[in-house]
Amino acid sequence: MAAIGKIRSWGPVLATVIGLALFAFIAEEMFRSCEATSNERRQQVGEVLGKKISVQEFQSLVEEYQDVIKMTQGRDNLSEEELNQVKDQVWQNFINNTVLEKQTKKLGLTVTDTELQNLLKAGNNPILRQTPFVNQETGRFDVTQLTKFLADYKKAMNSGNEVAEQYQRIYNYWTFMEKNLRQQILTQKYQTLLAQCLFSNPISEKAAFAAQNLESDIELAAWPYSTIKDDDVKISDADLKAKYESKKEMYKQYVESRDIKYVDFQVVASPADRTELMKAMKESQQQFEAGQAVAEVVRKGQSQISYLGIPVTRGALANDIAAKIDSMQVGQVSEPFETKFDNTLNVVKYIAKTQQPDSVEYRIIQVGAETLEATRDRADSIFKALQGGADFEALAKKYDQTGEKQWMTSAMYERSQTLDADAKNYIATINTLAAGEMKNLEMAQGNLILQVTARRAMVDKYDVAVVKHTIDFSKETYSQAYNKFSQYVSENKTIEGLEKNAEKFGFKIQERTDLYNSEHTVAGLRSTRDAMKWIFDSKAGDVSPLYECGNNDHLLVVALTKVHPEGYRELADVEDMVKEEVLRDKKFEIAAQKLADVKSIADAKAKGAAVDSVRQITFSAPVFVQAAGASEPVLSGAVAAAKTGEMSKVIKGNGAAYVFQVVNKHERDAKFVPEEEGKKLKQQAMQAASRFMSELYMNAKIKDNRYLFF
Repeated sequence: MAAIGKIRSWGPVLATVIGLALFAFIAEEMFRSCEATSNERRQQVGEVLGKKISVQEFQSLVEEYQDVIKMTQGRDNLSEEELNQVKDQVWQNFINNTVLEKQTKKLGLTVTDTELQNLLKAGNNPILRQTPFVNQETGRFDVTQLTKFLADYKKAMNSGNEVAEQYQRIYNYWTFMEKNLRQQILTQKYQTLLAQCLFSNPISEKAAFAAQNLESDIELAAWPYSTIKDDDVKISDADLKAKYESKKEMYKQYVESRDIKYVDFQVVASPADRTELMKAMKESQQQFEAGQAVAEVVRKGQSQISYLGIPVTRGALANDIAAKIDSMQVGQVSEPFETKFDNTLNVVKYIAKTQQPDSVEYRIIQVGAETLEATRDRADSIFKALQGGADFEALAKKYDQTGEKQWMTSAMYERSQTLDADAKNYIATINTLAAGEMKNLEMAQGNLILQVTARRAMVDKYDVAVVKHTIDFSKETYSQAYNKFSQYVSENKTIEGLEKNAEKFGFKIQERTDLYNSEHTVAGLRSTRDAMKWIFDSKAGDVSPLYECGNNDHLLVVALTKVHPEGYRELADVEDMVKEEVLRDKKFEIAAQKLADVKSIADAKAKGAAVDSVRQITFSAPVFVQAAGASEPVLSGAVAAAKTGEMSKVIKGNGAAYVFQVVNKHERDAKFVPEEEGKKLKQQAMQAASRFMSELYMNAKIKDNRYLFF
């Protein structure tokens, strides 16, 4: 009994211990749950209607889009700006598709395989003409080519060689296009269904016709608001608040934005840096003039523009270089000159000018054998046979080639960064052979039997060697600039400090309002992702660390001045706009008082109003009043409702208070055709309905976290 009593005496202690243990267990689970949620959020690029997209999924879509662009444009890489455009398009597609998916699912709309097959068989869709499966003779999509490719793709994927890789790239391109086709069909279905909900009726058709064709001529008296001084208008806080409340929906924002102040300092070459570069450019000039190998001079000069060693069209030259050779003679070397646009010094050697075709049609037979000597012998035999009258295509087929004619244009090679000796020889041969002429072209690894069949568009081409070098700053110059900027940032940890001491350090404070996290840069500078993340992870009043950005030539510090959350903007944020509205209201009251008792246009003129005659006013178009300098839709409506001869009441316009008198009403010489008016009304309704996506966006609860990753 004593033991039981003792245990009972420990009851409160045991209850406390057990309670603490349970709390610790629950707290641990809550912590784990919160941590898991936080980790999940850090991996989410965004969310639309509750549908999340991870960074891996988003990046996969971006890469898919990139591959399509590279394939269709024959490119290896995209610029940073182009890549940003791709990311924006992928994000926009994700929003569109997710929003549309929800709407079509409610309605039971789908795209069946049969519908897609019918579309492919018809071959009319513009998307299909962007695929490789186009009949070159008809210019139309050919579904049989697609079917053959898909069959060949399955066989090729079992080979595992380079051909398989090429087939895979084309297959990936096709699946991308197919996905877009399905989405396009679904969108069209939804829009078509929406269109069937819109129709016109005889009454609205007649009213629309009258609105366009019933014209009125009026005598108008205007009291422009500009004639009333702002200082004569008293605006109270109560006036501003009342107007704000009445227009509050206009000031609603659906995405958070932030205001910043910042200092952006660009490091530029010092006078000493420019002197050193000018010395190097003078050396390049002297080497050109001494007749040294131009390719070697260009290489040693570290030129941004490589020397191809073949003539190119004027359009392939940089604008400043093209302009420079206009004032030069063939064989001349220019003095070093500066181009402000791209911040470079340049030296040009104008080697030659010639006329060559811009497009050449040709055909080839590639010749190869076990050894190079055997290759040369075989090529000689083929070339002699062709010279003896053998059929080119028949001979090509003997060596498993088509011998088909193909075109080479200047644009296909003249913007290349480098060309090896074989490529130069190949291009030069095609450009210089006459139509019908053949050549046995020896290459490092084999021979080409080449025949030019046609030449078109003879153009001037230029052989120009250029040393173009950016006017760079030295490490010492950058170090001095960095130390100065670093001192400024470290000594000023508040917004007030940054503003107060900017001029002292030789810097300038700049301001940006309403920066959104969907933007790719801060202050229009490249490589500012870290600064963007800081801005949207900080609170008002914070000052950022120093950022090195741009093309490694900019120093940046940012101060966050205000956060504008989703919802209604505060009155202080929109006070200028609200004040303009109130000022106009107050000025109208003053102007209306001036015109209150007038019985005629002559009375209004006697009081000081501006008087004018306005002709051919219709309800469907706003009136532009010269005296007020404003477009006045309300005046068009009031005139349409007024009777001939009646004096109007005072009308409140955008730029003035008005009174008017209709002197004449007449109909234009136009025939009312119900079917045409009905069609116009339906088109107008469809244009209005096409804005439905804006409404759907507003309700999509979009969360955009791309700034965290890209």
